[in-house]
Amino acid sequence: MAFDKTSAMEKNRLHETDTGSSEVQIGMLTERINYLTEHFRAHKKDHHGRRGLLKLVSRRRRHLNYLQRTDLESYRKVVSTLGLRY
Repeated sequence: MAFDKTSAMEKNRLHETDTGSSEVQIGMLTERINYLTEHFRAHKKDHHGRRGLLKLVSRRRRHLNYLQRTDLESYRKVVSTLGLRY
């Protein structure tokens, strides 16, 4: 992959060994989505890859819905940190 997973993890983790919380997963998905968005600006006819992007966006949306349902304060923090419009 062309993005750095560790930096996305470090920015969003809750404690030192956190690698799988919703906050970390949302951050990593956002990094991949941003990378693919730039890819599609250059490769407009890559329609098969666009399906993968839509799947990533849906997965991030599900994580955000879960986080909003269970921990509203953490949800608001993640949305403001990543600059999402939800």
